[in-house]
Amino acid sequence: MVCLGSEMVERLELWFVKWRIAFGCCVFLLFLSPVMGLRPLRDKTGSMGDEWLFSRRDESDSGPFSEWNITGTYRGSWKFLDTTNGSSKFPDIRKTNGNSVIELASTPTKITGVHYVQGVVLFHDVFDKEYNVGGSQIRIEGVYIWPFRQLRVVANSGKEGVLNPGDDYLLSNPYHLLGIFSSQVLQESSPDRTWRRKSSPLHDMEKHCNVEIAAQVSRLPSSKHGGDSFHLEGLMESPSVEDDGECFSPLQLNASSVNVEAYYSKAVNYTLMVTFVSLLQVLLLIRQMEHSNTQSGAAKVSILMVGQQAIIDAYLCLLHLTAGIVVESLFNAFATAAFFKFVVFSIFEMRYILVVWKASRPLSNGEGWETMRRELSALYRRLSGILFAGILLMYEFHYYLKPILLLVYSFWIPQIITNVVRDSRKPLHPHYIIGMTVTRLAIPLYIFCCPDNFMRIEPDQRWCVYLTVFVGLQAAILLLQHYLGSRCFIPHQILPEKYSYYRRFAQDTSHAADCVICMTTIDLSPPSNDCMVTPCDHFFHSVCLQRWMDIKMECPTCRRPLPPA
Repeated sequence: MVCLGSEMVERLELWFVKWRIAFGCCVFLLFLSPVMGLRPLRDKTGSMGDEWLFSRRDESDSGPFSEWNITGTYRGSWKFLDTTNGSSKFPDIRKTNGNSVIELASTPTKITGVHYVQGVVLFHDVFDKEYNVGGSQIRIEGVYIWPFRQLRVVANSGKEGVLNPGDDYLLSNPYHLLGIFSSQVLQESSPDRTWRRKSSPLHDMEKHCNVEIAAQVSRLPSSKHGGDSFHLEGLMESPSVEDDGECFSPLQLNASSVNVEAYYSKAVNYTLMVTFVSLLQVLLLIRQMEHSNTQSGAAKVSILMVGQQAIIDAYLCLLHLTAGIVVESLFNAFATAAFFKFVVFSIFEMRYILVVWKASRPLSNGEGWETMRRELSALYRRLSGILFAGILLMYEFHYYLKPILLLVYSFWIPQIITNVVRDSRKPLHPHYIIGMTVTRLAIPLYIFCCPDNFMRIEPDQRWCVYLTVFVGLQAAILLLQHYLGSRCFIPHQILPEKYSYYRRFAQDTSHAADCVICMTTIDLSPPSNDCMVTPCDHFFHSVCLQRWMDIKMECPTCRRPLPPA
C-alpha cells in the first residue's frame, strides 16, 4: 500500500509538471502571436478585415502594456476601398468618401484586458443632396482589447430612445452636447431629424446587414494642451444576414480623437470674443447717446432701428444662456457672455429706446402720468410681442434661417428711410455707424464662416459674403447721408418742395433787425448767407439758428414748430 501511494504521488507530480509546462507554452504562444489569440467577430477564413488589420499592427506595441481609456469623440474620414460601391441592397450610396464622427464610451469589465465599448458612428456625405437626409447614424457596441490595441464592434439594433449604461458619457460630452444644441437652434428640429433618419436609405440597416468594424488603436504625440490623443484606423464590413453577398463594399475608417482641452479653449475664446464685442457696443452706445443728448437730436433717431438691435441682443442673450444650461461644464463662460448681452439690451438699449420715444412725443409729455404710463405700457407690449413672435417665426421656418437672419440684420434700413422722410441732419455719429456694423457682423461670421468653429456648423462662404455686403451697403448709405445730406442719392425732380431758410424777403432799409439768440445786429443786405428767415418771418443769424434747431425745432421768438433745414 505504501508503494502504491508513493507511486500515485509521483504520477500526480509528473502530471502537474506537464500541465504547468503546457500552460506556460500556451501563454508564451499567446503573447508571441497576439493575433491568433483574438476571436474574430465572424468565423470566416481569409477575412479581408483581419488580414489588413493585423498586418498593420505596430511592432512597438509588444511587451508590457498600459491601459488606455479610449472614451471620447473621434473625427476623421471614410472611403470605399473599391472605386465603385458594388452594393445590391443600397444602390443609392454613390459617394466614395466623406467625413465621419465617432463617439465612444469605454467601461472596464470583469475580464482583465477587455473593455466594453458602445457609441455612435456618424457618416457625412453618404448620399447625394437629392435625398435631403443629411448624414447616416449607426449605433455600435463591442469590445476593446487594450493589451493588443484592438477594437471590435458591431451594429447595435437597440430601440430608439432607450438609454444604455454608456450613454451617460454621450449625455455629458460637451462636444456632443454642443453639436445637439447647434443642430436644434441653427439647423433642424427633433421631429425633422427623426423624419430624416426614418426616410434615409440606410434606415433599419442593422436588420438586414451585419455591420462589423475592426480597428487598430494607436497613440498620437502629446499636444500642447496635454492629455492623451488616439487614432483609429480600421475596416468596416457588412455581410448580409441572408448570406447573399455583402450589403456594401468594405470601407476604410480613419479618425483621431478630439482634444477636449482644445475644444474647451475654442468655446472659451468665443465667449471672450462675445464679451469684448458687448463692451465695444456699450462704448458705442454711450458715444451715440452723447451725440444725440438733446430732444431735437434724439427725435432724429429711428426707434425701429434701436429696437431691432435690442431684439438681436435679446436673442443672443437667450441663446448663450441656453447653451450654458445645456453644456454644464461651460456654464460660466456662456453665462458671462449672456450677462454682458443682457446688460447691453436691458440697460443701455432700452434706455435709449425710451429717450427716442420721449423725444418723438414732445406734446404728450404734459398730458399727465396716466397717459404716459399707458403709452409706455403699449411700447413694452409691442417690444415683447415682437420678441416672442420672432422666436416662433424662426422655429416654424427654421429651414429659411439664413434669409431670416438677412432680414434681422437690415437694422440700418429704418434709419435710412427716416432720414429721407424727415430730411434729418446727422442723426447718427460716424463712429457708431462703423463700430456697430463691425461688431454686429462678428458673431454670425464666426458661426457661418469660420471653418474651425466649435459649434460644428459647415461654413457657407457665399452667404457670409452676402451678409457682409448687405450690412456694409447699409452703413455706406448712412455715411453718405451724414456727409452729403439725407437725400443726396435721390433725384431732385422727385423730391418734395422744401422750405428754404434763405428765401427772399421784402427788405426795409430803414428797419434794423436783431438776432434774438445772440442779441446782435443782422446784416440784411442781399445777397446774404448770414441771415436765415423762419416761416413766421423772424430773422436770425445762420449759425445761431442752426445751433438752436439742433436743440429744439421751434422758433425762438414765437415757439412755433420749424420745418427741417
